[in-house]
Amino acid sequence: MIVCSTCKHANMAGAMFCAECGAQLVGKDSLTTQTINTGNFKKVAQSYSDDEYQPFDGSDAWGSLHLLDTGQVLPLTTRNEFTMGRISEGQPIMPDIDLSPYQAYAAGVSRLHAVIKRDGGRLIFMDLGSANGTYVNGKRLNPNAEQLIHHGDIIALGKMKIQILIKHDK
Repeated sequence: MIVCSTCKHANMAGAMFCAECGAQLVGKDSLTTQTINTGNFKKVAQSYSDDEYQPFDGSDAWGSLHLLDTGQVLPLTTRNEFTMGRISEGQPIMPDIDLSPYQAYAAGVSRLHAVIKRDGGRLIFMDLGSANGTYVNGKRLNPNAEQLIHHGDIIALGKMKIQILIKHDK
């Protein structure tokens, strides 16, 4: 056990930071880097049965969000309304589309930044009072005001640019 000098919490042996207050338990000078020999490890091929893994093809998506910086495409399926933002620890309300894995914090995306919804043949976008604003094709949206958007429009949540792609039924 390692006792935190700040809050006196007993932490597990080997812990680098206190689980209670987050204080660093080990000084920088006592940390060392070691080389791990991986020559004795065997590669294990992982296979999935049909019950465990189903690849997602997005064929039932009515639209998608193309993240321009990373090239990721996030499908919009089943539901007609999605909140967008990023997840942070202790956050009571979670966005439907979590942009955290795509550097959302660095791009200035708020926790609950915007909402996109399909209303019949219309697509509506609305900024939810975000800190760094929302832009449609370079024009800043007023908070909590609905804006019609169309296929190919570029949405910017802070600095994160997203192209709206809408599937048109034939």
